[in-house]
Amino acid sequence: MATPCNGERFSGANGKSSETRGKRLTDLPTEVLEYILCFPVLNHIDISNVSCCCRRLHDVCDGSGKVWSHQYKLRWPRLQKLYRQNESYDWQKEYRTRHMVCLQIQRTVVSISKRFFTEVVLGDSFTEIESLGAPEHFCEDELLSILNSDRRKSLTLKYYAKKILYFLRQQNILRNLKAFLERPPGEQSALEGAVLVDQYCNPLADVTLESISAQLNDITEKVKKYLRVKNASHPSLRTGQGDCMVLEDFELQRQVICALNAVLYDQLQYKGNECDYYNPLNSYIHQVLLRRTGIPISLSVLYMMLARKMGVLLEPVNFPNHFLLRWCQRQASSDDIYDYVYIDAFGKGKQLTAKECEYLIRQQVTADYYSSISTNELLLRMVGNLLNIGKRGEGNEKSYQLLRDSLDLYLTIDPDNVQYLLLQARLYFHLGIWPEKVLDILQHIQALDPSQHGAVGYLVQHTLEHIQHKRHPIEPEVKRRSAPEHSQVQYSVGLVMKHKRSGYNCVIYGWDPKCTMSQEWITTMRVHQLSNGANQPFYNVLVQDGTCRYAAQENLEPHSAPLEIAHPEVGRYFTEFADTHYIANEELQTRYPEDTVETQRAVLELYHTQTPNSGHPAGPGTDHHSQNASMAP
Repeated sequence: MATPCNGERFSGANGKSSETRGKRLTDLPTEVLEYILCFPVLNHIDISNVSCCCRRLHDVCDGSGKVWSHQYKLRWPRLQKLYRQNESYDWQKEYRTRHMVCLQIQRTVVSISKRFFTEVVLGDSFTEIESLGAPEHFCEDELLSILNSDRRKSLTLKYYAKKILYFLRQQNILRNLKAFLERPPGEQSALEGAVLVDQYCNPLADVTLESISAQLNDITEKVKKYLRVKNASHPSLRTGQGDCMVLEDFELQRQVICALNAVLYDQLQYKGNECDYYNPLNSYIHQVLLRRTGIPISLSVLYMMLARKMGVLLEPVNFPNHFLLRWCQRQASSDDIYDYVYIDAFGKGKQLTAKECEYLIRQQVTADYYSSISTNELLLRMVGNLLNIGKRGEGNEKSYQLLRDSLDLYLTIDPDNVQYLLLQARLYFHLGIWPEKVLDILQHIQALDPSQHGAVGYLVQHTLEHIQHKRHPIEPEVKRRSAPEHSQVQYSVGLVMKHKRSGYNCVIYGWDPKCTMSQEWITTMRVHQLSNGANQPFYNVLVQDGTCRYAAQENLEPHSAPLEIAHPEVGRYFTEFADTHYIANEELQTRYPEDTVETQRAVLELYHTQTPNSGHPAGPGTDHHSQNASMAP
């Protein structure tokens, strides 16, 4: 029974007044009220309603007090590290702002799905997130909340949340890189620059300068331990991790180099990756430390930083085809290339003379190539390696992304490089994205080098045509199963299938009544050897191994025990995995409007059970369409 609000006393059964029953909730001490209002079952709406009851409860629920602080911490625990314990905050205001960001970002993610479903690669599509005016950490936390929700649901939201988070983190890293480049050369650490390159190409990975430095400190301690056995009185053993010293004595330096080689290559088994040299992981510092393998420049950065921690100054050398370090054998720096020993970090720290360096690459070079280089030049070499790997790629989204990322980095360091500006413009033009950016780049190229007028003029003309075309988008093709020409199509989008010949598991995300690939593809893939040849339905499928394939109907069969398909593009087409099948999102349903019902019917027939989610409407849609079907049918 509710307690009377006026708090008047009333008599009990024995005729005596009961003061206890006449007590009001608001008579309780503030600490007790706060304890009650912090009970886990109460949410922010309950607290808002309670605070409207009377002045007393309004004061207890003050925005800067314990109640709203508890609500905020309960709802967004990851954000607590951003607040200082000894400072006061208006927690109600913080809660309101964070909640509004939640709603705005979810609306934006849904709208992106509808707008960019047919694009092969997204361009600068997420600037509206930046324009929300909300604190950056609120946006990131909301995107992480979406990504960490039920792994089988909201697949489309997660697909775009991941892309937006990728974009936002890259923008922040790019700002940090620009600030780094503005520092005086003496304040630029090669390790910090390499970490920024790593972070930009892997924005979703947990890579920090602190964690990388901690790993180097661990290796340094191992080097000191080894050195202590050889020379217990070595001066570098007396320095702490934060201390900076430079050894002047050549013999003491030699002892450090020997100890470093023994620990790095013999104990820890670091090595140059000769078997998979063009793997981009070889260029990322956190991966080099994790896999203990790399290419000359990444191993040189680690080697140089470790030597510096022990008091030996090594200089980076931009030697052609093989990055090296040089170690001066004189008390003062010298201009004579023969006064240096050259260290091959890729070759287990082998020490070379100037002449032996030429034997290493089997060609003669001028003295200029033996000079030390700046941190900026080192980063250009590192990013240039990634850029070349991107150009060597297979033309899929992964290689395009690497090419875009490395071009962004290169042009941040060297913004007036006409060669790479033109490559960037051509890349965006080829992908059909960000046409306004293409025009800006071309205008900049024209100002830098008027001799590029021919190439610039061609791209300007076709980019303007692309912009005009985007203003009049083509309506998506709608395929109805009931149409007579589709009578032979047996399967529908969302079904989990197995390839009879190749054995791979996949999910259907599209179909054609007959093979639509070129005659060259049909011949190369030996489609004529199939029983029904090209004159049968073909299906676009996402395969468990991450590829997209185009499979003939006669080679597919429903999977006997459907399982999730771990493909990065699943969220582009489907909103949920419903135990036996995938539920198409709105964009895919628009293109195959009758497939949802057919998939549900097939699931009932195949697996004899009505899944709880099979009748749910599909959620919002996804990103780009891949027709790079190069695999066997």
